[in-house]
Order: sequence, then structure tokens, then C-alpha cells
Amino acid sequence: MSPFDRLRVTGNFPVWLRRPLSAHGQWDRAKQLVKELELHTVCEEARCPNLGECWSHGNVSFMILGDRCTRRCDFCAVETARPGAVDAQEPERLAEAVFRLGLQYAVVTSVARDDLADEGAAHFAACIRAIRARVPGVQIEVLTPDFHARPELIRTVVEAGPEVFNHNLETVERLQREVRPQAAYGRSLRVLQLAREAGRPGMKTKSGLMVGLGERPEEVREAMADLREAGCSILTIGQYLRPTLVHREVAQFVPPEWFAEYRRWGEEMGFSFVGSAPYVRSSYNAFEALRQKGD
Repeated sequence: MSPFDRLRVTGNFPVWLRRPLSAHGQWDRAKQLVKELELHTVCEEARCPNLGECWSHGNVSFMILGDRCTRRCDFCAVETARPGAVDAQEPERLAEAVFRLGLQYAVVTSVARDDLADEGAAHFAACIRAIRARVPGVQIEVLTPDFHARPELIRTVVEAGPEVFNHNLETVERLQREVRPQAAYGRSLRVLQLAREAGRPGMKTKSGLMVGLGERPEEVREAMADLREAGCSILTIGQYLRPTLVHREVAQFVPPEWFAEYRRWGEEMGFSFVGSAPYVRSSYNAFEALRQKGD
């Protein structure tokens, strides 16, 4: 038995996860702007623990195509329900928010829209183009659903010109069916491979893993290796925290030294950037990754 195997939840929140709430600076301005422009954010809908810190610095991760998802994942707080109609004016309002917040790096994600013929790909592209037109020089990261790995849909998004194409693998292969039953491990790897092949020179592909779901370190290492083989160059790894009592329980609170080990593994594998720490999330301080050189 490895030390990792003994890291089971005992009911006590570990000291390395305790930190003060942060809500200052641009918090009120960001919150009011999101409300005024009738936008959604993954920060709020997914109950991100970094919301206070990020919004205090004006860093908002926008969620397009509504706030109701056609998929039900065991870890995610976003509501699963029949989505509404696509809002054709959303790209312009989103671009206005990026402009008024003074963002130099914009993160755009979405709910899954399996109800749409193109699963929302054209709307993603419209949002990228609108932001680019309103804020020349802004860098854009998209965090997309899997689009069922349809090449034409991935090309639609990639050809709009994001600097980073992000799609999260979320967990190790063994736990995929439990954690995200409407997705597939191989399909997500294929999405990243297709994006890398379709992307213009300089575009980076990115993915994220949650730990503390019951995975073993060697399984994390295998997932990291699979991501590298798929051409992924940026990786984030963070502690899973249960958003509500109806969601999957935390299996382990992974200590900082294991996150440091995962970072070391990733750097040895050749990732250009590895964000690995308990409170790291896919879009947390996302702009830092582009400061690093690499594929």
C-alpha cells in the first residue's frame, strides 16, 4: 500500500485546503456587469471555490449557450435540464463585457448542447469573432464540450482563431463512466488530437484533471501520458471538491506533495505548462500558461 492509498477522507477538512475568502477589488463591478449584460459564468454556475479571488481581480470565465446542460456529470454543479433557445445577441454582449472589464485574456466555456445540430460550435466561433472585433489583441481560450469528436465542429471553433483550445479529460480512464457517463475517455483524447491538427501554428491545446475521486497515482500518470500523445501541451490538475450533497463524494484529499509530484511528471513528459495544486481549476489564472514557451 502506498502513502496515497491511506489518504481517505476522515471528515476533517485538511489544513492545506483552508484559506480565507477573498472578495475585494473588482468583485462588485464584475458581478454587476455580468448581471447587467445578462451573461452566465462558470464561476457561479459550477460553484468554483476561486470565484472570490478571480472576480476581485476582474478575471471572469464566461459560460455561453445558457446555464442548463444536456448532460449529467457526477461532479458538476451546472443544472441538467432542457436548454433554451440560442441567444443570437450573446456574442456581442460577451464582447462588451470583455471590453468593459479590460480583459487581456478571455476564457469562454459552455454547457453541453447535444440538442443542437452543431452542438453549439458556430456559436463558439461567433463569440470568438465578436470578442476579437471589440477587443483587438485580446487572447482567447475556449473550454469546449466534446462535440462527439466531430471533426467539422472542432474545425468550426478552431478556425475562429482562439489562442488556446481546452477540453477537459476530467479523470482517469477507469472512472470515466462513473464520473461523466455521457462522455468517453478515448473521445476526449480524440477531440484534443483533432483540435491540434486543425489549429493554426501557435495555437495550444489544453486539458484538465481532477484528483481525489478515487484514482491511483499510476492512473493519473497514464492519463497524463495519453494527453501528451494526443498533442496536449497545457495541463491543469486540481482537487475535486463536492459542490453539493447530491454530487459524488470526495474519496481523497490529495496533499500538496502529490500535486508537486504530478507537476514534476508533467514537466518530464514535455508539457509546456503544468498547473498542479489543490485549488487549481481549468481556467484559474489561465493566462499564465501562455507565458511559457513550448509546443
